[in-house]
Amino acid sequence: MTNTARRPKDLPPQHQDSQPGSEGAMTPEPQSFMRRYKPAGKLVGRVAVVSGGDSGIGRAVAIGFAKEGADIAILYLDEHEDAKTTKIAVESEGRRCLLFCGDIADRDFINRSVEEIAASFGHIDILVNNAGEQHVETDFAVIDPGQWERTFRTNLFGSFHLTQAVLPHLKKGAAIINTTSITAFRGQPTLIDYSATKGAMLAFTRSLAMSLVKQGIRVNAVAPGPIWTPLIPASFPAEHVAEFGKEVPMQRPGQPDEVAPAYIFLASDDASYMSGQTLHVNGGVILV
Repeated sequence: MTNTARRPKDLPPQHQDSQPGSEGAMTPEPQSFMRRYKPAGKLVGRVAVVSGGDSGIGRAVAIGFAKEGADIAILYLDEHEDAKTTKIAVESEGRRCLLFCGDIADRDFINRSVEEIAASFGHIDILVNNAGEQHVETDFAVIDPGQWERTFRTNLFGSFHLTQAVLPHLKKGAAIINTTSITAFRGQPTLIDYSATKGAMLAFTRSLAMSLVKQGIRVNAVAPGPIWTPLIPASFPAEHVAEFGKEVPMQRPGQPDEVAPAYIFLASDDASYMSGQTLHVNGGVILV
């Protein structure tokens, strides 16, 4: 049986009332523990900071990095049980894991966390800007300005604050990886504020890559398509969740452990000649 055959195509209707959502409350639970991943020691001795690393794509990335030999620092909002589960998984790989609970849009929280990470690990080599939120609204005319601002503060300002805080600790050979989205390339009429932030993240990635290239710091992005993470039932109505992912050529949602290897590649020396680029993990959608 192939790995693809193990990936569920049908999801039962379900909804969670608050973001970022709980992975443990999902049916089926996402495949985020990288159980089939075969490591090769690509990140031995490195330290990675992952925002939104408690669940979903962030969890799979944190665990994948740990399997490759990196110590991990995770920033997350308030899903404590998910964060503890991820920490246990990282530590089961023989790596250290620090958890920092707070709002990614709070610059003081970011600065305090990065100071503690640097003091505890001695250095930082990889930054993954992954934390995000999204809100469904079918009518652009009634999008609340406060929601619009909040989405930008989380998805874009948070990445700005975290990157500025981590940058003084990065040396030649370091890597920054940003999570953008398929929505940045083809839009999404019910997620206009979210899509706008992901378009801005794409421009941020390309511009920052050019800014840091002389320092030997690479900046790239991953643009996931429909991935089965807690943000999905925490965002969409139950009936929409049941159809989630069926619109792409593979006719199913992707799993976090199918996205995480793209981040591992970009963090490693295998991607030493790549900067300003975006990897598309989206179930077969061709984007020009």
